[in-house]
Amino acid sequence: MELTVVKIGGNVIDDKAKLSSFLEAFAAVEGYKILVHGGGKIATDIGRKLNIEPNYVNGRRITDEPTLDLVTMVYGGLINKNIVAELQSFGCNAIGLTGADGAVLPATKRPVKDIDYGFVGDVNSDNVNGTLIKTFLQHGLVPVFAPLTYDGKGRLLNTNADTIAQEIAKAMAQFMPVELVYCFEKKGVLLDAADDNSVINSMTIADFNELKEKEIITGGMIPKLENAFVAIDKGVEKVIIGHADELSALISGKSGTCIR
Repeated sequence: MELTVVKIGGNVIDDKAKLSSFLEAFAAVEGYKILVHGGGKIATDIGRKLNIEPNYVNGRRITDEPTLDLVTMVYGGLINKNIVAELQSFGCNAIGLTGADGAVLPATKRPVKDIDYGFVGDVNSDNVNGTLIKTFLQHGLVPVFAPLTYDGKGRLLNTNADTIAQEIAKAMAQFMPVELVYCFEKKGVLLDAADDNSVINSMTIADFNELKEKEIITGGMIPKLENAFVAIDKGVEKVIIGHADELSALISGKSGTCIR
């Protein structure tokens, strides 16, 4: 049976109505499925109430000890469990997980180079416990992963949700056909960033390199696509990037950008 790994970001999580609509669509996805969620602005809003100001470098959150406590509470608790509860209401038997649960997502604390990101974890798909994930799936459970991993020494680590989704998809590709879906606020990869309808329907590595060289693809889309092609190289059948409001259309190939 095919597995669909879906990642949602903060633009969905921050809007209760959008999140509910998305989760209803996700619950209707047939076959094995896994959901990976980001954190959105909720951690920042709650942190400020606790006098924990966010610190970002190049768009990435620096995770010191107070921030790690904050994201553990918000990502692993508040957001994850509310998502699980709502999925249950749609008849989807979800189970909320962090990387520490069942030792499913071990990670290595990112080494300090030019920037010290703090308690941030890097995941290697070779270390993902795909056998346990497969067991969950075969018993009718739908894993919902918060963006938290662990170092095997008692320490949780904050980890990018895009990365977690990619590494899980790569690990599971050894067991079954896998499709990876990145849902965000655009309809796909765009030829013109100002035109939401200029979606590139399909893309190869040659297309990507050409568009990058012409500076049509820039900024944060570059690492997202680089990760997508790495996933393809590691056995993921296809990666789809598109709007969270169009999940069923993305999976059926009627929307978004398909990378093979």
